[in-house]
Amino acid sequence: MKIAEVIDESLVSTITGSTVVGIDIGSRTAKAVLLSGDEIHTAQVPTGIDMQETAEELLAELLEASGKKRTDISYIVGTGYGRVALSFADVPNQIVTEISCHALGSHYLNAGIKTIIDIGGQDSKGIKVDPETGKVVEFVMNDKCAAGTGRFLERVAQLLDLDLSQLGETALRGDKPAEISSQCVVFAESEVVSLRARGESPENIAAGIHLATARRVKNLLSRIGLEPGLAFSGGVANNIGMRKAIENLMEHPISEFKLDAIYAGAVGAAVHALNFEAAGVHKGAVAGEGHSLDLTELHNRIAKQQEIIITQADGRKNVGYLCTYTPLELINAAGVNQLRLFKMGDTQIVASGEQITQSVFCDFTKSILGAFKEGDPLYTALDKVYTFYTCDCIKKVGEAVGDFFTPSDIYILPRLRHKESSRDYYRTEILNFKEDLEKLSGNTVDVESVREQIKLYNKVRAVLRKISELRKRDNPPLKGGDLLELIKGYYYLPPAELLVLYEQIYEKLTAVPDEGNKPIRLMMAGGIVADGDRRLLELIENTVGARVVIEDHCTGSRNVGFHINEEGDPYQALAEGYLDQSPCTRMKPLYERVEISGQLAQEYKVDGVLYVYLKFCPCYGQIKHEFFRHYQKLGIPVLEVPVDYSASDQGQLKTRLEAFVEVLGERGENTDGDRGHSKSA
Repeated sequence: MKIAEVIDESLVSTITGSTVVGIDIGSRTAKAVLLSGDEIHTAQVPTGIDMQETAEELLAELLEASGKKRTDISYIVGTGYGRVALSFADVPNQIVTEISCHALGSHYLNAGIKTIIDIGGQDSKGIKVDPETGKVVEFVMNDKCAAGTGRFLERVAQLLDLDLSQLGETALRGDKPAEISSQCVVFAESEVVSLRARGESPENIAAGIHLATARRVKNLLSRIGLEPGLAFSGGVANNIGMRKAIENLMEHPISEFKLDAIYAGAVGAAVHALNFEAAGVHKGAVAGEGHSLDLTELHNRIAKQQEIIITQADGRKNVGYLCTYTPLELINAAGVNQLRLFKMGDTQIVASGEQITQSVFCDFTKSILGAFKEGDPLYTALDKVYTFYTCDCIKKVGEAVGDFFTPSDIYILPRLRHKESSRDYYRTEILNFKEDLEKLSGNTVDVESVREQIKLYNKVRAVLRKISELRKRDNPPLKGGDLLELIKGYYYLPPAELLVLYEQIYEKLTAVPDEGNKPIRLMMAGGIVADGDRRLLELIENTVGARVVIEDHCTGSRNVGFHINEEGDPYQALAEGYLDQSPCTRMKPLYERVEISGQLAQEYKVDGVLYVYLKFCPCYGQIKHEFFRHYQKLGIPVLEVPVDYSASDQGQLKTRLEAFVEVLGERGENTDGDRGHSKSA
């Protein structure tokens, strides 16, 4: 087949005569495209268990069809579900996300494409494309639910005793689509079974399923907008029933390709291969790699302090707290050991906590209760738990801890932080907190000891801020994950011990030269990132190769970005200092919180924002669009990342992060030609 027969005529001249291959390993079907001279060859096979074997099978078919030898191939690009498993020692190669490849491939098949619906076996995506370049402008993916994917349609076909290839045609014969109300694949399957039991025809059930899937796709696209020039790619693209349902619901025709749309991703991968070859791009070190911060001493000290709390070796009382508005200065002035209750729980701990709370609470709140219920020795060693609550869910957790496990007190935090009456009230709550600490510890908390602790904590926070500000360098000497580990110490260790340790670390970091490739710079904003919850950071910094240079969440650098007045009434100073810190989203007015986030992003010169929040979070999930609008107003791209503590979405999460970083890299190349970012390999 001639390239000119399938590639958009305006782009045929941009394809060089090199022999390159694009391989798209989908979850159900693997596709490949070979470009050579003026010819294009295609191949597809079912995806096997071994992704490399599948790729080699595709290569063999392409070489046989084209009459080429393996040594003729100058570059290979892998994409799709199985891309990470691909390796070709004898041919230069790279991997690129399917989002970028489907965008570029669709563009080369039809240069008028502006919006792509990509429905694969495991997920669905909406992609906005720059019609001038074929690059991704914006994208969205469905969550980890299988509804609205090829796997879902395959399951429905089985329930209707149909071959998957028959499902679309069957749907076209339905004259009254059955109403499928559920948004969950499990419940939708139950609805299909019920409809069959009631005698509904397979045609109407199939039509209803396609319509319900199209509605999910429409909802997905609503987040990025739909422009004329609509393409449909992915494994479901050849389902005629789905094409019809999408066209009817979107009220836009689907643009035609001269090549089967299932090959769009492989075409894009092949064009990427041409571009990489021309640019001399080869696999290399991830941008920003080099210096590694040794935090062994910090981790050892935290472990030692936790052992002291568990064994009560120092004879002190132990208290836990649940929110950053808890004045640590008073706890330490009372001679009490403190720790923040913010450990991430595994699936067993989360499930145990859910027996006490509700399923619509976030995994973090379930983790706290689950840890108590399962007898975590660190938590059960506590004499009391306190919270100056912001989040309603955390308030309920504090109440449940007191009802079932350990004595607890909850103090009210004013929402209108600038009102004088709010500050007076908060001062009163702080005095009540002091009195309770005195009763618990048997120690008197005097004004001078509080002032001493204020001065000490001011120094600790100041050093942490200086460490964080080192990330303003082009090549930061520490990773975002390192900074979170340092701040974890702030929540567990005594301040005098922290100050010495932090100053030593700062001195070491300042000696690290600012050199090497400049990584993609990200801000992680949103809700809490718990102790142990490093999955996202590890994907970003160790796999994708970007760098988190600033945090705007409940356990990041913004929580140490304040100073407390060391003169005058220390209790009033505590009230004003804590209320004046970067506010929680529960505080009013919300626009201040949003503007502070934008200022941080600009101050640290980030390329993009990851807005990360736990599913069902009432503080950061419900008001997310206020943040999104502000970032967009500032011209900063943002990726929404709702998460939980399961690992079942690891692959999809990696794809989303890789695609986002690819988009940011291309955006940076258009505005800053000297960015030295390497795509993940």
